[in-house]
Amino acid sequence: MITIKNNKLINYGNRGMTLEQDINLTNDYYIEKKIALIYKKPIPIKVLKINSTKTRILDGFYEKKSTLDYSGIYHEKYIEFDAKETNSKTSFPIANIHSHQIEHIKNVLYFKGIVFLIVRFNYHNKTFVLPGNALIDYLNKSDKKSIPYQFFLDNCHEIPIKYTPRLDYLKIIDIL
Repeated sequence: MITIKNNKLINYGNRGMTLEQDINLTNDYYIEKKIALIYKKPIPIKVLKINSTKTRILDGFYEKKSTLDYSGIYHEKYIEFDAKETNSKTSFPIANIHSHQIEHIKNVLYFKGIVFLIVRFNYHNKTFVLPGNALIDYLNKSDKKSIPYQFFLDNCHEIPIKYTPRLDYLKIIDIL
């Protein structure tokens, strides 16, 4: 539903859905339809103490730094990506990507895997695929602390939000 409020166009079509929820629904669709096998990776936590019913972690720590959120197989190739959101109207902060994630993206590219970020600009209600090689190229050529929204419009592919699959990001991967 789209309404006009204070001379602004507001799209309520995605209200209540987070990027992660959209991706998880899409991945369930891909698995069900035998298109791809992609899962959200668990965070590597060393559990030290749990409650008496064994339903809650009371104490623990991260065993190692996590890489990217999702991994799997698509067209016999390894695929890995991360989901990022920003409320900024004008840019995506590079600080949202940890240095160990950038190194991991470089490694996946080196081994010829498919690697990318899915970036959602909440203000614009737009979601993009940012290919790993485009990210690395940008970081190598720029000393800015953010990636302008215009860069996404000019160099990335928007993923339309649909009913099913919710975010058909593999359709974008097929044309990259």
